[in-house]
Amino acid sequence: MKSSSRSLKLGVNIDHAATLRQARYPGIHQSLLAEPRIMEIANACKKGGADSLTVHLREDRRHIQESDVRLLAKERPLPLNLEMSVDSAVAAVALDVIPDDVCLVPERRAEITTEGGLDAASLDNSLRPLVARLRALGIRVSLFIDPDPAQITAAADLGADAVELHTGAFSNVCLPDGSQNDCAAQQLLRLINGAHHAHSLGMQVNAGHGINYFNIIRVLEIPYLSDLNIGHSIISRALLCGIETAVSEMKIAMSRYCGGSERVSQHN
Repeated sequence: MKSSSRSLKLGVNIDHAATLRQARYPGIHQSLLAEPRIMEIANACKKGGADSLTVHLREDRRHIQESDVRLLAKERPLPLNLEMSVDSAVAAVALDVIPDDVCLVPERRAEITTEGGLDAASLDNSLRPLVARLRALGIRVSLFIDPDPAQITAAADLGADAVELHTGAFSNVCLPDGSQNDCAAQQLLRLINGAHHAHSLGMQVNAGHGINYFNIIRVLEIPYLSDLNIGHSIISRALLCGIETAVSEMKIAMSRYCGGSERVSQHN
């Protein structure tokens, strides 16, 4: 089974721009004094060639605030992808502002960033009604999950439009220069097989977590990809060259995508 050529889209996660703002202006984030300004960051991403914006409205509001989500939804410089847990208060915001996409993720307050995929296989009672309500409003729904066949099958059964394959396990063992090693090769194969499985179930395949300017060359071996959601690496690069250039450089790296690996799926 060979993959077909397709254009790969970039969703820029701007959470860490808000992290910088909150470090200095936690109580007056809406003030004109509060920098960096989310809309300026969003517009710079657009100029750099981003296809969408991703923000994670966490329950503890450590970076992105509800007012940020509402502003981005109102101005809509680019399609808006809202990452969120199944928390009812956060879900109420999504149901009100109607982003283009919602990605349901696991969330623990002690973590620095989202670690591990959502356990879709055991959260049917909380996920199914929320997925249905979001989709009824025309919101595309993805689940952020590990490339495990049971989790991918569960996501399809829940009615999700897409899966976002968690690339963290791969990114964490990939060498700094992006070159291959046995551990990274094993994790990459899991992602390749997961993409085959999700595609066979009729779901859109996205990916994200820990993708950077070095390991992107290996990520491009994953077949059927539609969107990559990348944040920390782009924001870090932007400190040296600016948001617009950082986004543009990632888009150039992604332009080499031709549908991914032509390896045959090896589902267990």
